[in-house]
Amino acid sequence: MVRSYARAAQPWVAWLFVACVIVQVFLAGLGVFDSPTQFVTHREFGYLFGWLVFVLLALAIAGRMGRRIIGLSALLIVLFILQSVFVAFRTSQPALAALHPVNGFLIGLVGIVLAREGRALAASRTPGEAAA
Repeated sequence: MVRSYARAAQPWVAWLFVACVIVQVFLAGLGVFDSPTQFVTHREFGYLFGWLVFVLLALAIAGRMGRRIIGLSALLIVLFILQSVFVAFRTSQPALAALHPVNGFLIGLVGIVLAREGRALAASRTPGEAAA
């Protein structure tokens, strides 16, 4: 029962995560085009929705969603942590810090892949699962 709930919830959480990434890009744009003080909102919102990466991993494991989805969920955690690491290099290594938006793009891409693959898995029944 936990497995089926986790499989049903994972795509929804993944799409919520992707929506948050889109909002995050908008907030970064406000920091660039409106006022640099807007980057505080960008940073704080990133920390706010960052916990979703751990929820995605927990759902993938609880739903026994396979190595690929579990691995991509773990990769998402690593990429999310790297976002803060890249920003920390903005004064000493600006070229390295410039990977921050590239990594943000990868975070969004992995989120979309997780949402799509999770939806496909949730839509298919594995042998032994009862019909709902």
